[in-house]
Amino acid sequence: MQIDTDHLLHMTGGDANLADEVLDIFRSQAETWGRMLTADNDQKEWADAAHALKGAALSIGAHEFAEACALVETRGRGEVPVSRVEAAALLSSLKDGLVHVIEACARASYVLSKPGLRRSNDSNS
Repeated sequence: MQIDTDHLLHMTGGDANLADEVLDIFRSQAETWGRMLTADNDQKEWADAAHALKGAALSIGAHEFAEACALVETRGRGEVPVSRVEAAALLSSLKDGLVHVIEACARASYVLSKPGLRRSNDSNS
């Protein structure tokens, strides 16, 4: 899984500091929503969590993960109930993807720390 840092920088007006903050927000949201990705929860709950993660993933440029979230969300919102076994498999796969996206966030933060991308706080002097 990758983060499209060009997309992220575009969404944050080229501000690498803000882009890094957005990555931090994603990681925080991922922790919250990730806890809801369990077959023990109601189907609607984990579909809602997948939906929230999809939106957050799109905002940081994690397109592949957003697609995986969309598939889980669609299955969770379908007319046919999802068995506990199928839910466990779907959600386990999505949680694995989430771990990879969080790792990709760390790599993206590193890329964003390169000289020239960060704005100096001393520029108003």
